[in-house]
Amino acid sequence: MTNLNEMRRKITVLLLLLSLILALLPLTANRSFTGKPATLLKEVLAPGTSVNADQVARLIVSEDSTLQLIDLRTPEEFRRVCIPGSINVPYPDFVRKDPDIYLNNKNMRTLFYSDDDFDADYAMVYARGLGYNNCFTMEGGLKAWINTIMDTKYAGERISARENSLYEVRTKAGKLFTEFNSQPDSLKARFMESKKFSARKLDGGCE
Repeated sequence: MTNLNEMRRKITVLLLLLSLILALLPLTANRSFTGKPATLLKEVLAPGTSVNADQVARLIVSEDSTLQLIDLRTPEEFRRVCIPGSINVPYPDFVRKDPDIYLNNKNMRTLFYSDDDFDADYAMVYARGLGYNNCFTMEGGLKAWINTIMDTKYAGERISARENSLYEVRTKAGKLFTEFNSQPDSLKARFMESKKFSARKLDGGCE
């Protein structure tokens, strides 16, 4: 099953890449692909371009300041539930506006996520095609987070040190997730406002 899922992911990324190139050519000055498509395809399919829910949970629990989580879903979906610390950039906005607004800090690692892999894979291919090599995806998106982090359970009489560490991280991340998403909309809105991107370089600003 794992090999089948991996093959499906590779096929999806390939189709996304081909459709992306066809849809965006000719590109604008701020959105020009670097390198050859074959090279880009090899890069985005290489190990290390995605992280799983447990890795994201560990980064959140440790308050990693180099992490930028971008939620590509709609604002309505984002307001209902989101991963703590993430910022909402709906996918259509991400591909329509200057990507430098979101990805200009080379010291940050950007992780894209949506409900599943589709939009996140597309955004990662798009970003890396434009030369932003510090972009990754969260495997399985929010669905994987719910299934892995929120539904974790301890079972059995014995637990190894590694399993215990994993369980503790999942529990802490799950608690943060629940606490954040149970806040009143006014507090969520205040947090989201503080996370808005600065777009001084663009006329009229950007949300």
